[in-house]
Parts: sequence; structure tokens; C-alpha cells
Amino acid sequence: MARLEEPINVEETVVRVNRCTTVTKGGKSMSFSALVVVGDKKGSVGIGFGKAREVPNAVSKAVKEAKKQMVKIPLKNDTIPHTVWGRFKAANIFLKPASPGTGIKAGASARAVLESAGIKNILTKCYGKKNPLNVVKATLMGLKALKTKKEIEALRGVKIE
Repeated sequence: MARLEEPINVEETVVRVNRCTTVTKGGKSMSFSALVVVGDKKGSVGIGFGKAREVPNAVSKAVKEAKKQMVKIPLKNDTIPHTVWGRFKAANIFLKPASPGTGIKAGASARAVLESAGIKNILTKCYGKKNPLNVVKATLMGLKALKTKKEIEALRGVKIE
């Protein structure tokens, strides 16, 4: 998918903030990691992961990375063009287009990615591990694997009715 140059009107969603403690000779040292999804609700979405000593710094780092990693995904009206599997490590997610009025049937982690991308009707099922970071990445991998009708026609060299 094509990378976007200037993310203009993006909305950010914090999926998860994690606290980490390292025990050193001088005592305990705390840090935070943040998982953030950004999107323009028009087919562009990106994810970022930031770590820092304080939560706001971790979130801002994650937003900065997410804006750099934004990709454009194909949409068909307000859903996806076809069914697809997204896989990342031990997290697998099944994405299936839904009819208008269905809404987003997904867990919190996958929902953040789908809402940021502008998808309004979709059915999902998460298999394997449910780690939020891996589920978010698996969802994005699934969305990146989507192809439009024109792309499939070009690949196969035939006209699809």
C-alpha cells in the first residue's frame, strides 16, 4: 500500500498504556509504553508504539510513529471489499464484510483500528492469542491484504463481472 505524505485531519485513539518496572541497584525504575492508532476515517490508518518515563511522552511518541506508518486501505462503501485473514505472530483475526446497519462487531483492540480506518460495518473474530499489540498489528495486516476489483483484474489479466 502507498504511504501517505502529510497526515492532515487525523484522529488518535489510545488502545493500551502499559506500566513497566525495572529493578536496578538504585531501586525501582518505572516506565510506560503506549499503543496508539491514528486514522482519518476515510481509509487511512496507522499504528504506533512508544515508550517513555511518563505517559504523555509515551503517547506522543506513539502518535508520531503512527503518523509516519499510515497506509491507505481500499473500502467498498462503508465496509471492506472481501473477506480476509490477518495474522501477526500468534494472533489471527478474520475480517468479513457486513451489510449496512450491522455495525462494528469486534473487540476493543481491533475496533480501534477499524473505526480509525472509517469502516462502519464489519464482522470480526479473533483466534489464537488476544494480546492487544498483536491483535492491532494482525488487523492492520489483514487490511493491508485487501485488494480492489481493479487490482485483481490487473493481476489475473481478465475482466471480472
